[in-house]
Amino acid sequence: MAGAVLVVAPGATVRASRAELIARATVDLLRMRARSRLAEEAVHAEQRLHTAVLRLLLNGQPHLAKDVLGGPPVTHATVFRLAGQAVDDAYQAHWRETQPSVTLGEPRILVCVEGSELVIAALHGISDGRNSARQLVTRLADRYQLAGGVSDPLPLDIAATAWAEAGTARHGARAGHLASATFLGSRGLLGVVPAHRLASWGGAILDPLDRAQRRTLEAYLRSGSAQAAASVLDVSEGTVRTRLRRIGARLGVELDDSTVHAQLLLAVRAPASPNQVQSSARLDPGVPLPTDLLSPESARRWASTLLAPLDRPLRIALRCWLQHRGRTAPAASELGLSRSTLTDWLNRCAGALSLDLSSATVRAELHLAAETIATPDDAPALLPRRGGRTFRG
Repeated sequence: MAGAVLVVAPGATVRASRAELIARATVDLLRMRARSRLAEEAVHAEQRLHTAVLRLLLNGQPHLAKDVLGGPPVTHATVFRLAGQAVDDAYQAHWRETQPSVTLGEPRILVCVEGSELVIAALHGISDGRNSARQLVTRLADRYQLAGGVSDPLPLDIAATAWAEAGTARHGARAGHLASATFLGSRGLLGVVPAHRLASWGGAILDPLDRAQRRTLEAYLRSGSAQAAASVLDVSEGTVRTRLRRIGARLGVELDDSTVHAQLLLAVRAPASPNQVQSSARLDPGVPLPTDLLSPESARRWASTLLAPLDRPLRIALRCWLQHRGRTAPAASELGLSRSTLTDWLNRCAGALSLDLSSATVRAELHLAAETIATPDDAPALLPRRGGRTFRG
């Protein structure tokens, strides 16, 4: 540490006691400055640690992230992604006010800036630690007029899913507000299907694929097209299509089938199985929710509750649109509606269900629900018209 130097002007008369007092004060100020620098360096180190743990989670290394975290076990993550002109101000203000720590406190919260976004990830147990983090982020979004998206709480080993969900929600958020990617919460299958069943089933479904194939499949399922997946994977569209053909052959299914597509998205969202997968689970387009996950009675109860706000015409229109994997033009043609009318109906569905239909996760779960409770009368050709008439395709 730097020493203290006392300079006395020539000819000045300074009593020894006063000179000693000035010297001590100078030394104390220098010590305070040194401690301040050490504190600043500690903050920078903690910030780098937050970023490193977040990247471990997003790269599918939850075991390494847990090794860094230590302390009480955490099992789930809720991710918030915020954007706006005052991201840096909000980031610095949050650090000054809360001084978050990776290894201390409960819940533990990761706070960092990734690109142009402020990212906050609350790490917690399956049913605790979420609300306090959301209240904090809500205040930040309002104070600094940031548009934010929040994921559902998801297991650490699928933190990348939470990241994607939060990003989807942020695109539709208004400045100063938080939006949820799914709004499914306890209505979603991750909250309904027992975790061990979902892990075993998902592991069995994806077991034939290696890591690279799983990454290609997930990019395709989440983006909805080979063209969009090619951009995510930084390869050509032709390469993605070739890989998908091999994946389909390995799994023994048609990836273009809407029910298979929804089941596979559920499988990639499932938590990793801690044990060796021994289940004989298979994809079956004829059974939207396999009995490996829910009994037929439980599946119908879940689906009926989820779609209860929709009347029959809206349910038929939504089901047809989901069968076409969110493509409006072919669905409108099959329903005998104009595209603008179908778009209006879909907006009414989204409002009644309080769901964002642009989310791949939402569409997948709604498709599984619609197919689970579908009857022969839920066909586009029997879509009720005004005056009691029906449309005959």
